[in-house]
Amino acid sequence: MDMDLKDLMEFLQTTARSVGAEIASPWFYLQFGLMLGAAGIAWASEAAIRNRIDMTSLAMRWPLPLRHFIRVLVGSASTAVFTFLVIVERVVMSHATWPSRSYLLMVAAKLGLAWLVIRLVTSVLRNAFIVKLVSVTAWFVAALSIIGQLDATVDLLDSFAIVLGGLRLTPLLLIKAGALLIIALWLTNIASNFAESRINSTADLTPSVQVLLIKIIRIGLLTVAVVIALDAVGINLSALAVFSGAVGVGIGIGLQKIVANFISGIILLADKSVKPGDLVTIGDNTGRISAMKTRYISVAAGDGREFLVPNEDLVTQKVVNWTYTDKNTLVKIAFGTNYDADPRLVCKLAAETATAHPRAQKGKPPNCILTEFAEAGMKFSLTFWIADPDGMDNVKSDVMLALWDAFKREGIRVPYPVREIRVRGGALPVETTVEVPS
Repeated sequence: MDMDLKDLMEFLQTTARSVGAEIASPWFYLQFGLMLGAAGIAWASEAAIRNRIDMTSLAMRWPLPLRHFIRVLVGSASTAVFTFLVIVERVVMSHATWPSRSYLLMVAAKLGLAWLVIRLVTSVLRNAFIVKLVSVTAWFVAALSIIGQLDATVDLLDSFAIVLGGLRLTPLLLIKAGALLIIALWLTNIASNFAESRINSTADLTPSVQVLLIKIIRIGLLTVAVVIALDAVGINLSALAVFSGAVGVGIGIGLQKIVANFISGIILLADKSVKPGDLVTIGDNTGRISAMKTRYISVAAGDGREFLVPNEDLVTQKVVNWTYTDKNTLVKIAFGTNYDADPRLVCKLAAETATAHPRAQKGKPPNCILTEFAEAGMKFSLTFWIADPDGMDNVKSDVMLALWDAFKREGIRVPYPVREIRVRGGALPVETTVEVPS
């Protein structure tokens, strides 16, 4: 314990003497002056850039993440210029004199570079944990580089390894692969979102083709990003073949439903049986398809609810598509009248009432037929066409209310159940009493 304390005291004394000698050296003040000059130039450069560039219209046609990244980069112009000038000064002084005489410039350059990386990386991240992780990592790497322990730390991380087949896994390899995968996936997300916006703005493509192209582009870009990231860190993809059997078993057992829904989604997009915007009835639920995802489709009902239906159910179950080939919809209304009414007049009134509705198609006249002589009265069926199934229940309600008004005007009555009770012998077969509440 005493030896450790003695070593610590010697280290602190040595460090203090080194710092004192550095401050007393004229090279310290030269470096400090160069840093002040770089800071002044950086400040003037940022002011000039802000005066020449309109931040509100900068990169307006670019994807949103890239647009935000460029704006943060322009906003960090002073840090970038300062770091660049200090690095140049450090290189010049290293070649002109001893490297130790430009140590302060090296520290300032690494700290400025770390700050710039943190500012740019965290500008495109929304996860608080990842932002803190990136910040701590950048400062940690900068600190190790300043004290000259970065290479030793890298060697230490690369010394621990697990060999699986032909693959050598080390902590350093996993860190590099994770960082490159995050960058590759971020760029892939930007590229796929940009492609999606372009495809959705193309009027020549049907909605189902648009969704299919977007899915193909996303999967292709994701595959390319993973392959490039793994190849960049030196991972041979053939070395991963040892895991193919386990992955196949996992997909066959654990991911069976996910794979089935994914394949079903591709089938639905290819055969165009359903597409975004279609009005469908699935079971007891009716609504319009608002989105088609990899695993499910979203059906928006008229009351604010959204049903998430797995793609496999649409392939294996019965689905009513009201707008599959034609949006024209036949509306059917069943009603009845008593036997005192003229059935021909009833059919005429019903047809005229349906024709008067603004959503009824004029090219297809309504039709009303007598379907049954029932016990309680005559039964009729009125049919007419509307151009779109949206709001079909409202149309039926409007026509039935108008038909009720027409029957009232013409004195036509709608039958309702009537029951007659005949009492024989002048008395009820069972004596009943009525209790009057107190």
